[in-house]
Amino acid sequence: MHWKSFDYRKADEADVLKDFRSKFHIPTTKEGAQKIYLTGNSLGLQPKTVRDLLLEELDDWATLGVDGHTHARRPWMPYHELLTDHLAYIAGALPAEVVAMNTLTANLHFLMVSFYRPTKWRYKILCETKAFPSDYYALQSQARFHGYPEAVVEIPTDSNGIISETTLLGFIDEHADETALLMMGGVNYYTGQVFDMENITQFARERGIVVGWDLAHAVGNIPLKLHDWGVDFAAWCSYKYLNGGPGAVAGIFVHERHHGKVLPRFEGWWGHSKSTRFEMPHDFEPINTAEAWQLSNPPILSMTPLLASLPLFQQAGWEALRNKSRALTTLLANGLREINETYNADISILTPFENEKSGCQLSVVFHGYGRPMFDHLTLHGVVVDWRYPDVIRMAPVPLYNCFEDVFRTLEIIEKGILIHKK
Repeated sequence: MHWKSFDYRKADEADVLKDFRSKFHIPTTKEGAQKIYLTGNSLGLQPKTVRDLLLEELDDWATLGVDGHTHARRPWMPYHELLTDHLAYIAGALPAEVVAMNTLTANLHFLMVSFYRPTKWRYKILCETKAFPSDYYALQSQARFHGYPEAVVEIPTDSNGIISETTLLGFIDEHADETALLMMGGVNYYTGQVFDMENITQFARERGIVVGWDLAHAVGNIPLKLHDWGVDFAAWCSYKYLNGGPGAVAGIFVHERHHGKVLPRFEGWWGHSKSTRFEMPHDFEPINTAEAWQLSNPPILSMTPLLASLPLFQQAGWEALRNKSRALTTLLANGLREINETYNADISILTPFENEKSGCQLSVVFHGYGRPMFDHLTLHGVVVDWRYPDVIRMAPVPLYNCFEDVFRTLEIIEKGILIHKK
């Protein structure tokens, strides 16, 4: 079906998730019209219940002061536990394997203290080429800290930044005897490529390699089964698909097989056994869960928005979320291809779309006119983002985007191409 023949009204009416859109604030233009928001891969939208939840915490702080730790309507001392079951659902983990804490790169550093254990013979860290820069910085600084400044080795990509599974597994195999850690993004931030985390994890662990995943662009985007896949550790931010707000508290996963083990770890008070924590003991006794990696008491105002956003994933269900996500991106991808063929528009979709190798995000290049097209989309109320040197990332999110959003975006792109062709 040609994209112009697609009945978006019928599709939106039949959408089993249509009511979730009304649970979010949609940014508006100066004229008050709703924008087409396709950048939930950068910052998710605000759930409408966030404001009241935050005001409740502020009121409890105002009226209770320090007693809010134990007597707030949601006591602050165990506040992070309110998020645990929801994070376990989203990560495909046991509740004991996840905890909300810190920020993403800080968490990666804390986890690598435990899980990057280089030796003279096994010291390499494998990561994907075109990883997010913060991952490079974390990996390289960890390697230098341990005295192996050349340890980080990048898995090669094709000319579009895509890594084939054959290349990836072959590279792991080639370097296995010297590799201590494989740490890469579950979904690449630049291309939107979804990696087969289950197969890659199993392949690497069979070769004695510890496996960690940066799930910044995967969590809340695609279904995860971290426990079943046998992942050693993972970390994520919560301000993208999880809609936790700018700088929201992040999260970690540590597989239960590592709980209770004697591991190197940078430790803090909040990781100490809850039963004796307030006896102020001199020696650290780790909690026998992922909570052992906590350092400090929970940041209440940073966690509160997640109370509004995380339950929505279980209410929607992964099957419905994934089905709608695929339908939205299929419409977008097919429309872009048809526009490209019709106008000889020199458009490339970097994201490998077949065989479940993409999530919400499509990374698109308008060769020779990418920045003008980005400006054109922005001018017409379509919120996407630009990644140097020439990629426009578009991410229709199933919780709050609709088929009309995608259809209107294609119309605006078509008009932009006609302007470019003049």
